[in-house]
Amino acid sequence: MREYSSPAKAEISDDARLTDTLYARAAGEPSAVAARQQESGQWRDVTVAELHGDIAAYAKALINAGIGHGDRVALLSRTRYEWTVVDYAIWSVGAVTVPIYETSSAEQIEWILSDSAAKAVFVESQAHAERITSVRDKAPELKEIWRFDGPEFAELRDTGSGVSDEDLEERRTAVKADDLATLIYTSGTTGRPKGCQLTHRNFLFIAHSALEGPAKRVLRGRENPSTLLFLPLAHVFARFVQVMVIEAKATLGHYPSTGPDLIEQFSVFKPTFLLAVPRVFEKVYTKAEQKATAEGKGKIFAAAADTAIAYSQALATGRIPLTLKLKHALFAKLVYGKLLAALGGNAEYAVSGGSALGARLGHFFRGIGFTIIEGYGLTETTAPTSVNSPEFNKIGTVGQPMPGTTIRIAEDGEILLKGDHIMVGYWNNEKASQEAFTEDGFYRTGDLGSLDDDGFLSITGRKKEIIVTAGGKNVAPAVLEDRIRAHALVSQCMVVGDNRKFIAALVTIDPESFEQWKAANKKTGGIPELTEDPDLVAAIQEAVDHANQAVSKAEAIKKFKILPSDFTEESGQMTASLKVKRHVVNKEWSKEIEEIYAG
Repeated sequence: MREYSSPAKAEISDDARLTDTLYARAAGEPSAVAARQQESGQWRDVTVAELHGDIAAYAKALINAGIGHGDRVALLSRTRYEWTVVDYAIWSVGAVTVPIYETSSAEQIEWILSDSAAKAVFVESQAHAERITSVRDKAPELKEIWRFDGPEFAELRDTGSGVSDEDLEERRTAVKADDLATLIYTSGTTGRPKGCQLTHRNFLFIAHSALEGPAKRVLRGRENPSTLLFLPLAHVFARFVQVMVIEAKATLGHYPSTGPDLIEQFSVFKPTFLLAVPRVFEKVYTKAEQKATAEGKGKIFAAAADTAIAYSQALATGRIPLTLKLKHALFAKLVYGKLLAALGGNAEYAVSGGSALGARLGHFFRGIGFTIIEGYGLTETTAPTSVNSPEFNKIGTVGQPMPGTTIRIAEDGEILLKGDHIMVGYWNNEKASQEAFTEDGFYRTGDLGSLDDDGFLSITGRKKEIIVTAGGKNVAPAVLEDRIRAHALVSQCMVVGDNRKFIAALVTIDPESFEQWKAANKKTGGIPELTEDPDLVAAIQEAVDHANQAVSKAEAIKKFKILPSDFTEESGQMTASLKVKRHVVNKEWSKEIEEIYAG
């Protein structure tokens, strides 16, 4: 058993609450820019006074609607300015926000509304409102549905005009640090979602620990820091970012999509730092590689990529050969500058979470001058519990414990965590809450990992996802999957082989990359028609061979199958945080898995 702790750098008083910083800024610096809102395709500055005014108006409306201290209010919407306004309005009256992913199924919505006993719900669109209405009879506590893009949202703002500023302030200051701020339901990769109870203290502790620790240089080390938030705010990572940016007095932008148009927004918004999941950075790399290939500059890009990786690896040793310096300087002019411009031109750092980035991609981006800092956390830990920093960044790890937190590796390799960022328990589920903690108060993550001598954590797999072959070999699929996903043609990968003679994999193709590959290889037809095309199979075999280099022969992938369609959130095969739902994929592609092992 190994254990590593980081000294605390933030102390949260019992009277602290998430709304304090914003309300204090409204009184002290009302004209400062707090956010940027997109209107008719253009970005408009939103002052602290405007943001506070919106929050206060809707908080008063909630009071007028009878929302009391501790009442649950649900929120189903894509990431947008109104999400943050309503979230802080709910907190201003001591109520509890219950986020719902806008891609959630009717069954999931029904469960969350009924389990949380939500009294009201904010939705983005008419389609969302209809989904709420369809399950309303199963949520007897639900009284109100308010729609962002409908007239009722604007009308709601004025309904609290009879509530005085003094009444609102009395309600707001009645909130204490250990009061519940939100119920975030787990994404449900292994069954029915559980509601994680997160408090004002949880969020404030982890946000200020980050600001006084690994994020200090990123958010407080330069003028006018800003970020474009595009991850779903229903996810704890985006929610943590929202809180941290507001606590840092930085500028927050909202964008409702992680689609192809997102990358174009970077050059318009020009954020000073980014927060994303690995898939976003994979897309940036792939898009640049495809463009270079289409222009006949594929070899130049490949050489530039190899140079960037070598340069980053040399940085870690502190010794950079002169020839490498010269090559790097040349490619900085030819290639790297264009990539940095595509990311907005102002950003030097990004934080990546949700799943492993992969060492090769991490070295590539650091080598071009854009350092991606990986971290690790869960819904139950209010997002990050360990993170690298600009000063101490070991690529391939997820960093050291956040200030004030402790990481322990149990005898069986499970990662155990302790700190003021850990949830108080699961809503209406005492049994699961008790099972989630050790006798001495450490949270059981279910993930497997290791700590090096400097306290840097590496994730090696997940206890429930460990594959045990028929020969008794334990295999952590994440090592293989991360490497295969790094290939430009690959969208998703899931390793299989539990109780089987050997390890195999299901692979899906990235539609954007496929079109480029198809043109370059003079192919016709779609992905379903080409899953067994020898050239496509050979290309994926390269990715598999690369992955197999990281494991023993007994753990290596012996066979793989290219699937005709991708794993998606809409199909129910991916969670909203872009993790593969293994039990769903195993069931829906059982025929293909059996074909792999036939004979």
